[in-house]
Amino acid sequence: MKMKIMLSAAGLAILAGMPSAAFAQEEEEEARQETVVVTGSLRALPVEDVGSVFGFDKTLTEIPRSASTISSEQIERFGIDDIYGLVAQSPGTFTNSFFGVGGALDIRGQAGETYFRGVKRLDNPGNYATPIGASDRIDIVRGPASPIYGPSKSGGYMNFVPKSARIAGGKYMAAPEGEVRYTGGSWDKSVLSGSITGPGKLFGKEFGYNLYAELEDSGSYYNNISTEQTILQAAFDTQLTDNLRAEFGAMYHDYGGAQNGGWNRLTQDLVDNGTYITGTAQPLDTDFDGQLSQEEFDAVGVFNPFGSFACGGGVTAAGWTDACLMDAYPYLALENVGTAKLSRQNVLTGKEDKLENEDLVLYFDMIWDNDAGFEIKNQMFYETYENLNLNSYGFSQFHDSWVFEDKIVVSKEFEFEGLTLNTQFSPSIRHTDFEHGDDFDYEFFHRVDLTQGYDARSDRLLALECDCGWSDYNVGNYTNYGIAGLVDAEFDFGLGLLLGVRHDTVDAESTSGRFGETGKASNSDSGVSWNASANYKLPGGIIPYVTVAEQTVVIAGQGADISFDQVDTKTFLTATELREVGVKGDFLDGRLYAAVSYYEQERTDRNVQSSTVNQDIKTEGLEAEMRWSVTDKFLVTAAYTNTKVINETFLEAGTAFSFFGIEDMVNVTDPSLHLGGQPIGLVIISDEDDAKRAGIPENIYSLTGTYEFDNGLSFSGSLVNVEEVYSGQSQVVELPGYTLVDLSASYALDDWLFRVTVKNATDEEYFRANFTELFGSTIVLPEKPRSVQASIIYKF
Repeated sequence: MKMKIMLSAAGLAILAGMPSAAFAQEEEEEARQETVVVTGSLRALPVEDVGSVFGFDKTLTEIPRSASTISSEQIERFGIDDIYGLVAQSPGTFTNSFFGVGGALDIRGQAGETYFRGVKRLDNPGNYATPIGASDRIDIVRGPASPIYGPSKSGGYMNFVPKSARIAGGKYMAAPEGEVRYTGGSWDKSVLSGSITGPGKLFGKEFGYNLYAELEDSGSYYNNISTEQTILQAAFDTQLTDNLRAEFGAMYHDYGGAQNGGWNRLTQDLVDNGTYITGTAQPLDTDFDGQLSQEEFDAVGVFNPFGSFACGGGVTAAGWTDACLMDAYPYLALENVGTAKLSRQNVLTGKEDKLENEDLVLYFDMIWDNDAGFEIKNQMFYETYENLNLNSYGFSQFHDSWVFEDKIVVSKEFEFEGLTLNTQFSPSIRHTDFEHGDDFDYEFFHRVDLTQGYDARSDRLLALECDCGWSDYNVGNYTNYGIAGLVDAEFDFGLGLLLGVRHDTVDAESTSGRFGETGKASNSDSGVSWNASANYKLPGGIIPYVTVAEQTVVIAGQGADISFDQVDTKTFLTATELREVGVKGDFLDGRLYAAVSYYEQERTDRNVQSSTVNQDIKTEGLEAEMRWSVTDKFLVTAAYTNTKVINETFLEAGTAFSFFGIEDMVNVTDPSLHLGGQPIGLVIISDEDDAKRAGIPENIYSLTGTYEFDNGLSFSGSLVNVEEVYSGQSQVVELPGYTLVDLSASYALDDWLFRVTVKNATDEEYFRANFTELFGSTIVLPEKPRSVQASIIYKF
């Protein structure tokens, strides 16, 4: 009922903004074209062609899907420097903490993907912080990708469009333009960047170029965390003949930081009042090397008991008691127990922890077209990364992966009486190669007292430090052979039909074990994706639409890896179904854009999921947004998201595997009796309420505004209101709702621009859930307080 009310209200808001139906549709089209030059819009209005959604160059208003774009002007004006800042600009988005690293947005309640110029990148849930500074535009597409782009996750994706070497109309600039920027701020933030765009000559042919560089050496609010990164990006575009042009470029990103597990020993009292249980774990370091090996744990006993069977209990946390812990597991107890007020700066990150990622992207496109509406595009894309991740509490992993994709898209436009038909045909091949290892069997968050830091009682010897004790070690590859076709029919009377179909065959092989000694498997699977959409352009600029689709999904891990077990059992391929209806429109001579959509999407297979990055979930929700260029100087945007996310695998199984937190152990009165280890077991899932994905708020409201004065001064602000959420699947700790306010002021003087941004201006205390399915009741991320950053920008 609440969704229906919101849908009706949003629809009425759109209708209220409709101009008189007396305006002919052709006149409105001309008016919309004129809004491109409105300076106050910051390119936030959907007047540009966006090929990243379906592959056809249509505006967001015309595309029958829920999607948003965030321009570089918006990114600059609002001081957005990470993916978390995008939530205020787009409905349907939110992000739980993936150990404190902003790799990918959660879209429609699930980890999203990242695309670069319309091509899917290697998975990055939290391997490194995704840079956004070199982007000309970021498209956020909600729901699975178009068949033209191949298998994709169900939630959606961010598509990064780098700054181009071409300008409006495909022309090259007359002279070079560029900028140099320095940003400093709270906690030793220090970022230097520069870019230059201009024309040149290549083998006697005109070409355009864009070069971008960014260097960062910043501290952090949190102890033992800093960021050092280098980003280099280059884009080139040249017209080889009258009909043939080439676009090519590269991006290099060297990232160094650390993951942030947040607070351990989680209780409701810790969240509400900051009261932390102190105490040190019992000594186990028998060889006195300062670290705890797996053998030293095993010599004492079981530190991660599954269920309370030793106490006469079962698989749930209810069987644990004080007496049982003291009798059967005395070595789990802490010593010198007390309480303290815990600083939000003290987190699970140790002095030796590290997260390092080196990434390289290369692309080369050849585009041939003629005046008859015929185009052939060949896109080649290559990406490789090497990732290293060490965490003192007991987890380490590495990825060494690369992907190459070659896609041909043949496009042809046909004109008939009363009908324009755009077609695309696309064969493609995508090969992914991976080597991945991780170490999680002795992952004990609670042994470290965060008021003291790591010592020989809590610092674990990691697989990456000794090349021993691997939990998983997979080496392999998989190749995706795809063929797709799309047809977009636009009738003069206002009806639009978009139909697409794709077939994918995936050949995969994987070995298990350090040297492949545990198992070797190869297998092949295939799937069909399809999409059917319809919209209708009503008088006044309002466009209702409907989309139904099924999309193939490849189940890969954090390093784009497929495990031996998945290949052996042929469970690496599944599909997602989508049903979406919505209404869009732009009004007031193109100054007002509004959209509302309702959707349902779910997996077709209950047994296939990756708990880390690709879950088997069912989602339904409502998304609404409005963007209004009130005047040439004043822009306002608003968005509303209602999301309900159900983990279907948990619901069907009736249970969910979990680390047990303090609040789970309902019959234990002294939690210090088990904090030296980690009891594990099953959480009972009785109904859809139990199966809701934790950490994702059901309702999110956002509002942004910016005003630019004639004297060069401008003010901007954003507000995001988030409801309370449970921190974990067992729903024993509730994180309070919050309202996050960011403010920014800028002053332009000749070639100079000065900007000050205040993040979390009201100094709100709030939390972000972390890996809710496994660790949600054991750890949580306390978010940063108020901070200030200032930028000096020189443009030439």
